[in-house]
Amino acid sequence: MTTAPVMILRDSSCVSDRPVSASTPASVGLSGLIQSGILLAPLTTFRVGGKAEWYCEPRTDLELRQCLGWARAEGIPVTLLGAGSNLLISDAGLSGLVVNTRRMRGIQLLEGGRIWAAAGEPLVNLSRVAAKQGWRGLEWAIGIPGTVGGAVVMNAGAHAFALSDVLVEAQILDEEQELYRLDPEDLQFGYRRSRLQESAWTVTGATLQLIPGGDPAQVQLETQRNLNQRLNSQPYHLPSCGSVFRNPETYPAGWLIEQVGLKGYRIGGAQISERHANFILNCDQATASDIHHLIQLAQEKVCQQWSLLLEPEVRILGQFDIPS
Repeated sequence: MTTAPVMILRDSSCVSDRPVSASTPASVGLSGLIQSGILLAPLTTFRVGGKAEWYCEPRTDLELRQCLGWARAEGIPVTLLGAGSNLLISDAGLSGLVVNTRRMRGIQLLEGGRIWAAAGEPLVNLSRVAAKQGWRGLEWAIGIPGTVGGAVVMNAGAHAFALSDVLVEAQILDEEQELYRLDPEDLQFGYRRSRLQESAWTVTGATLQLIPGGDPAQVQLETQRNLNQRLNSQPYHLPSCGSVFRNPETYPAGWLIEQVGLKGYRIGGAQISERHANFILNCDQATASDIHHLIQLAQEKVCQQWSLLLEPEVRILGQFDIPS
């Protein structure tokens, strides 16, 4: 297929030199759909972050198109939000339009073990539905606190599996709000990567190919075992984003951070987990700045000892102080 040109629109800050918008959402009939000044902290698993300049929660593809079309007409940046996991939003908030797809829900069981899900459907729900049918292929996804759309963008995975292993196609809107169906080759998947991370395209749904015909009780048991393993090895008792850094090819990021003595280290209300050092926890009203400083510290210490730069898996959005 012929794809639209890639534009980078996702990372944005609350400070903008843009002129005042010529049209407000109210003036174009979107006052009930697009709001201003919505606090983003409650919408993220880190429970930190400032306000969105503009914010919407579309429920349908039509509403999504309307919101994206307004943002494009106004020339403002767009940031996509799903379950709010795997991202760190600045205390200063985000400029432009934040589009939260969490209301875009739905699952359809298709023939031959294929299953479709809307972008805002929690990956946990999809894993449970598949297991209940006795369909194998998503047992690993049970403990991932994200949405289907986010899982496609990040190529989410666990237990040596990833979404790219089962994806047939992703339905996306390009920057012109045209619908395309992209296969795995189009998406250029890698470890916790896809082409969508560097584009203005928006996932609206995904079709997966699973293996039907299994014993539902057995598949559900294996799924639950995976969940138990995650709960026993990772800290889920306090707000976090999940894994902070991508694992290098040499050693796991958590092990590297532990070796430089940062396990349990705290800045403000944020702490590197004592259970798993690749998790940063919001222990006591942490700020995004607290968390960001811990990320920078871990990178600095690991680089000093191992000559290796840890690459964040978490998406860092908005303006943060640059260390002197």
